[in-house]
Amino acid sequence: MPAEEIWDVIVVGAGNAALCAALSAAEQGAKVLVLEKATLEDRGGNSTFTAGGFRFCHDGIEDLRTDILDDMTPGEYDSIGNLPPLSEDDFMEILMRVTEHQADEDLANILIRQSRETMRWMRDHKIRFIPMFGRQSFKIEGKHHFYGGVNIEAVGGGWGLVDMLVQACERMGIAIRYETALRELIQDKSGHVTGVRAFGLDGYEDVHGKAVVLACGGFESNPEMRVRYLGEGWDLCRVRGTQHNTGDGINAALGIGARPHGGWSSCHAVQWDISAPPYGDRVILDNFQKHSYPIGVVVNMDGKRFIDEGADYRNHTYAKYGKEVMKQPGRAAVQIFDAKTHDNVRDEYRIREVTKGSSDTLAGLAEELDIDAEGLKAEIEAYNAACQEGEYNPSVLDGVRTKGLAVPKSNWALPIDTPPYHGYVVTCGITFTFGGLMIDTDARVLDLAQRVIPGLYAAGELVGGLFYQNYPGGTGLLNGSVFGRLAGKNAGQLAAA
Repeated sequence: MPAEEIWDVIVVGAGNAALCAALSAAEQGAKVLVLEKATLEDRGGNSTFTAGGFRFCHDGIEDLRTDILDDMTPGEYDSIGNLPPLSEDDFMEILMRVTEHQADEDLANILIRQSRETMRWMRDHKIRFIPMFGRQSFKIEGKHHFYGGVNIEAVGGGWGLVDMLVQACERMGIAIRYETALRELIQDKSGHVTGVRAFGLDGYEDVHGKAVVLACGGFESNPEMRVRYLGEGWDLCRVRGTQHNTGDGINAALGIGARPHGGWSSCHAVQWDISAPPYGDRVILDNFQKHSYPIGVVVNMDGKRFIDEGADYRNHTYAKYGKEVMKQPGRAAVQIFDAKTHDNVRDEYRIREVTKGSSDTLAGLAEELDIDAEGLKAEIEAYNAACQEGEYNPSVLDGVRTKGLAVPKSNWALPIDTPPYHGYVVTCGITFTFGGLMIDTDARVLDLAQRVIPGLYAAGELVGGLFYQNYPGGTGLLNGSVFGRLAGKNAGQLAAA
């Protein structure tokens, strides 16, 4: 590439948010370059490691069948008993509730109101979707009943999503350069961002453009930044996704005076198999997660429960419960199921790479998994005695709860009393960080005085302001797609002006 070549839009990153930004900019007629820090084989950022699930507004299965699920087979359609709609009001209520009403309302309104349109736009770019039969439904009388608000996934999960987006970019003539990492942003004397300083296989290079979109993830893979912002001990957690999300885009923007925003002391962190590697495995992907805890109980290594496993749908609690595991002795916990519920655990529990034990007695399970046996016995006896009668239904908030416990279980509280007993040992796996850059409603990055930094846009996990303390499942990919599309469109229009 000639050194003097000037691109219309430079997109930093090659995950869902970045590729949506590139597509949207190209739709404006822009000549687009995508810079990806990883190799071609390791591309896709955190998006690759997701299940590919999207939370978005719709009116139910008949609505979705018209466009988003337009290639669903008749057999798949007939297997669905219930796939609930999600209204804009319900989406907003959930987002505000789980983020303790801290989410930026302007950004939230864009996210929610443009969610359906953005999914249709992705489908127009030949991204295929399917109901999440395996992870977000329970079979009742032979039919799939979906729950929790995130019921649609990209075909092939996160890996499939990235692959389809790359193919869409190739059809649009978008250039992607791998093994090229952002180091600094370049500005002219007026403060307009005019390119990036990158480091690639041939060393440093200045890449010039009329606008830059930052979409290269948060700082979850940077242990120094994790400890600085999340606190003591966070250098020891596992990373669910890519090793490349080390805060490069955030730091480059802060270096030219961008305003930090959002939940810098909180993150998306889940219960993750304790034997998982330090970073995401591109074969196992997200199957080290263990998300069937609502139908079991979770104890620490002293045998004590410490979370309300049934506080809400899994999609509304899983992103904060990894943090609770971090607080336990040894940063470890055990999810326990008995014969009544074990057959209903998700497929991720059935992979070979799990840390588990089984026994016909709780004492035997405790010995096998190094749990304090007396502590576990006392805890399960107290829990079983507190379980109240009711109509158990894992696809709804059934109100089958405990009574009188310091740590309640608010739904799906069945006694743990039917052998064999199964235990899965988990630790904390961080997904992404919530703190990032402040943007306006045009996805333009703002400076410390909340003025626009001309030519600089941002999307995806490095944008702050939407998530605090917790996160509703399926909102991350939607966030990347909605704001990636918005950032790319506006960057492309700026370049054409």
